Amino acid sequence: MKKKYTVTDRIITRITGWIAGITIVALAIWGGYTLWEYREYELTNDAQVQEYVNPVISRAGGFIVAVKFEENQNVKKGDTLLLIDDREYTLQVAQTEAAIQKAEAQLQVLESNTVTLGKSASSAKAQINANAARVWKQQLDFDRYSQLYKEESATKQKLEDIQAALDVNKSEYETANENYKAAESKIGDVVAEKAVVKAEIARLKALLDRNKLDVSYTVITASYDGRMGRRTVEVGQMINVGEVLAYIVNNETDKWVVANYKETQIAGMHIGDTVKFTADAYPDREFKGTIISLSPATGSSFSLLPPDNSTGNYVKIVQRVPVRIRVDADKQQRSLLKVGMNVNVYVHKNQQHNG
Repeated sequence: MKKKYTVTDRIITRITGWIAGITIVALAIWGGYTLWEYREYELTNDAQVQEYVNPVISRAGGFIVAVKFEENQNVKKGDTLLLIDDREYTLQVAQTEAAIQKAEAQLQVLESNTVTLGKSASSAKAQINANAARVWKQQLDFDRYSQLYKEESATKQKLEDIQAALDVNKSEYETANENYKAAESKIGDVVAEKAVVKAEIARLKALLDRNKLDVSYTVITASYDGRMGRRTVEVGQMINVGEVLAYIVNNETDKWVVANYKETQIAGMHIGDTVKFTADAYPDREFKGTIISLSPATGSSFSLLPPDNSTGNYVKIVQRVPVRIRVDADKQQRSLLKVGMNVNVYVHKNQQHNG
């Protein structure tokens, strides 16, 4: 029995044929374009947008008394981000200032003692001179009366009185000498003590500078224009020195793309080559870039545990070499690209190079 097709069957067949034809043409165009891309470009989708993201780190410990920013907020250089309770640090400053004042007062006392001891030394020296003169005169008298005694013109008692006076004067002369040496020694001791106090004052002033620096650390400010990232602190929280409190993205530096190309793809790449790329977030928008450096080693060589092929069975794996690409775009376009975004990078194979 001959099978008959209805009008509906013929329409469905025709539509199916058109759809199949359009699909085949679309696949052919897509395949041709893909083959052309592979012929004209070295491409990779193992690439991400990079930018300097720095942690905000505390250089002083204590309780947070104020948080002056929110996540994703734009900040200017010098803007206050966090305030730490500074009462303990200001007390340390006051204590050090008091210690400096005490040491300076001690130094003034020692200066006064030096003057007093200097006068005492001068007095002792004058006494030495006076005693020396008396000894000299008494020696002359003793020599004269000794001669008179020999000539029996003076009594022995008189000679003994003169000799006793001479001995007393010599003793007083020696005592004056000892007093002068003692005064000089005391002056030396005071000078040495002054040097110790001056050194202590210098140490305390350095400590005061450090204490004031610690006070300044209780106010944490933005080091540059940027955008705040994730925040990990809240008012009343106790923090330690070196603790990461937040993250800030630097707006003052360029953005770049790190494209990890296979080692078989980089033979024709050079610094200065122009690049185009698209971001997964904006597939219809094309960005421009320039190669600014190629890594001196493969990515695996910089890993924590680089592979050692001599330790086991060798399996050849194509390595990837990081290529750094500067983003050539205006500020508005760069603002679309966020750190960590995935991008697809295309490097033209037939670029002209000088030299």
